Amino acid sequence: MNFLQTGYKGKNESWMYVVMFFIVFLGSTLGQIPITIKAFIASGKDMQKFAESGQNSFADLGIDSNLYLFLILLSFIIPLLLFIPLVKSIHKKKIRWIITSRKKIDWSRFFFGIFIWGLVTIFFLGSDILLSPEKYVWNFKPIPFFTLCFVAIVFMPLQTSLEELLFRGYYMQGLALWIKNKWAPLIIMSVVFGLLHGLNPEIEKLGYIALVFYIGTGFFFGIVTLMDDGIELAMGMHAVNNILAALFVTTDWTVFQTEALFIDISEPSLGVEMFLPVVVLYPIVFLIFSKKYGWSNWKERIFGKLEKPSLIEIE
Repeated sequence: MNFLQTGYKGKNESWMYVVMFFIVFLGSTLGQIPITIKAFIASGKDMQKFAESGQNSFADLGIDSNLYLFLILLSFIIPLLLFIPLVKSIHKKKIRWIITSRKKIDWSRFFFGIFIWGLVTIFFLGSDILLSPEKYVWNFKPIPFFTLCFVAIVFMPLQTSLEELLFRGYYMQGLALWIKNKWAPLIIMSVVFGLLHGLNPEIEKLGYIALVFYIGTGFFFGIVTLMDDGIELAMGMHAVNNILAALFVTTDWTVFQTEALFIDISEPSLGVEMFLPVVVLYPIVFLIFSKKYGWSNWKERIFGKLEKPSLIEIE
């Protein structure tokens, strides 16, 4: 049984997917209440000043950047804490079925994804810092930085796990059951994943062409999921990508403004580095994973029809 076929397990009435969407949305809304209250208090309860403060300018109100990051992550943590038990109670599904088609979650794949994408990210960021040192300012402050390490390492994987569970797991499986093929759910969820990042402040600075990176990343994680029959690799890569991005470099125009090791002081521009991962790095990582895990039959795994497994397999 492949990963999308695992979606047949449990109960899969259409209304359940709609209800879960609103539950996740409600959880995200509840998660935003603490940062909204904090911003209102920090603004001196000045409604005009509060109204003019956007998500990316709350730090200007005097909110500690590490507290700010944690409060942002709450809007992912709370829906995750709602999603996991409610999938079990509403769908009668084990969370493992949304993560992998294997008999148990393969944590070695999760950590291999962390290892490989961690090396790629460190090499990529490190090379840019060495080749263009004028763009960066050293920003190491021991206590804020190590506090950031704790917040990022402990809580960011919860944020990225929610996204992977929803986009590469739950809803990609659900769409596959409805559409009866593999490629359409891959395309739909990759595009939705990318478009939702259109709310990020960097899109305002770089333009909508930057969505090519996010949509391309959605396709990358989605294809890895289909080829590997599970989201463990994608979960690992997504987690380490966001953690290292938070720890290494910060700017005043990205979604996460942190006490990172370096501050990028260059003017935001859409350069080759935005598209390099999609056209160069992702194919290289595909090759590494393919060789390690013996991926084959790409056409069937990505473009094939979804066949309903036997009742014995579903049980």
